Amino acid sequence: MLVGITGATGIVYGVRLLEALKSLGIETHLVVTKAGELTRAHETDLTSNELRGLADVAYSPGDVGAAPASGSFRTLGMIVAPCTVHTLSEIATGATSNLLTRAADVTLKERRRLVLLMREFPLHAGHLRSMLAVTEMGGIVAPPVPAFYTRPQTIADIVDQTIGRVLDLYDLDAGIVSRWGETIALTTPSKRHAALVRSDEG
Repeated sequence: MLVGITGATGIVYGVRLLEALKSLGIETHLVVTKAGELTRAHETDLTSNELRGLADVAYSPGDVGAAPASGSFRTLGMIVAPCTVHTLSEIATGATSNLLTRAADVTLKERRRLVLLMREFPLHAGHLRSMLAVTEMGGIVAPPVPAFYTRPQTIADIVDQTIGRVLDLYDLDAGIVSRWGETIALTTPSKRHAALVRSDEG
């Protein structure tokens, strides 16, 4: 699996993704942009080498001649977590400037699955057009939106639910998803409503 990490906030998603894929025995090939390295330093205690060590193979974003730049390099697909608007826009136009966006472009042209955890708020029309363009080319734009019906207790719970749902898109189950109607005990609608009211009042 190709994994891209860009400079958007939320590098924890990329870290957890690499950990989950390793637990599944999936070989990972990682590209971290320069901005992604800045976010790593700001949002985590990981060194650059420690982050790259979570993957089986790591590449420099400037190494446009690396294996993931070619369609003959077979993969399950690619996940960019988190994904900046800048990266999304390059992928949407095909005007790629580094290995990460080139690898994403290759993933699309080879009709493999591309998932982008796009982090931006709020969105203007240009962002929405880029999201539509990527979707029309076969990519999946998957903003990491929390699922509160799982009643998360920690940030790790929120991150795991998102990463687990992303892996679902590749038919991979790391056992970290709380599934509606399966692992989540459902109460009656009236009880759910009462619980929400109490939460709002508190």
